[in-house]
Amino acid sequence: MRARFGTAGNPDGFYQAGKKQSKDMPPWLREQGLEAYEYQCGKGVTVGEATARAIGRAAAEAGIALSLHAPYFVNPANPDPDSQEKTLGHVLKACQVAQWMGADRVVVHTGALQKRTREEALATAKAFFQTLRRRCDEAGYGDILLCPETMGKINQLGDLEEVLAICAPSEGLLPCVDFGHLYARSLGALDGAAAVEGMLDRMVQVLGEGRARVFHSHFSKIEYTPRGGEARHLTFDQPYFGPDYHPLCQALARRGWAPRVICESAGTQDVDALAMQRAYRQALGEGP
Repeated sequence: MRARFGTAGNPDGFYQAGKKQSKDMPPWLREQGLEAYEYQCGKGVTVGEATARAIGRAAAEAGIALSLHAPYFVNPANPDPDSQEKTLGHVLKACQVAQWMGADRVVVHTGALQKRTREEALATAKAFFQTLRRRCDEAGYGDILLCPETMGKINQLGDLEEVLAICAPSEGLLPCVDFGHLYARSLGALDGAAAVEGMLDRMVQVLGEGRARVFHSHFSKIEYTPRGGEARHLTFDQPYFGPDYHPLCQALARRGWAPRVICESAGTQDVDALAMQRAYRQALGEGP
C-alpha cells in the first residue's frame, strides 16, 4: 500500500483542457498521473444518481480512489435538536451519493463553537458522530468511512486533539487531517519536520498505527490572520505562507504509510498534487 495523491474538485487545468463534466475528471486525472479525486458537495448535495454512477464508473475504469466532501455548512457541535437532525440528514444524503459513486470516504466538518466552551462543543460533536455512525450503518452505509476534518479558523472546533477524540471511539471514523488548516489555526507554528512527526506520532498514540497509517488528508498553503486563523487557500507558487509539503511526503515515505492526500490549492490542485507526489516518490528513492 502506498500514499495516493489527488484533487479536491476540478482544477483550472481541467477546464482549460476543454473538459466540462465531472465524469471526465477520473480519466483526466489518470492522464496527469494522479490517483484520487474528492467530489465536492460543499454547497449542498445536488448531484443526481445517474451522474454519480457515471462518475463512479469512470473512476473504477481509471483506477481513481473516490471520496466525497459533505456540505460545508453542517455543524455537528450545535446542540439544538433540530440542527442536529438537519445535519444528520445532510450527511446521510452525502453518503447516499458516495455509495452511488463507489466513494469509500465522506469528509465532514466538525462545527463552530457558537460561544460555547471548547469542552462543551467537543462533547456535543463526539455524541453527534457516534449517532451519525449508527445512523449510517442502519441506512446501509457501513462500508463508508466518515472523516471528521481538522478546521482552520480558531473559533471552530477541530484542532488535531479534538478530531482524534471524536474518531477514537469508532473504527468507522477516520480523521481528515488538513495540514493547511492546522498550520493556519496555529498561526504558522505547525510547520516543518518536527511538527509533522509530532502530529503523525500523536495519531498513532490515539488511534493505533493500523488506523493512523491510512488516514485521510487535505493539503494546501493557507493564508491566515493573527486573530482568526484561516483566511484563504493559496497555491504552492505563492511564497509567503505555508505549510511546506516536503516534510509530510518524506515522513509518509519513511514510515511506509498509505493515506489519501487530497490537494485543495486555489485552482492548481492538479499541479500541486503532482508536486507532492513527486516529493513522495523521491523520498521512496523512485525518481530524481
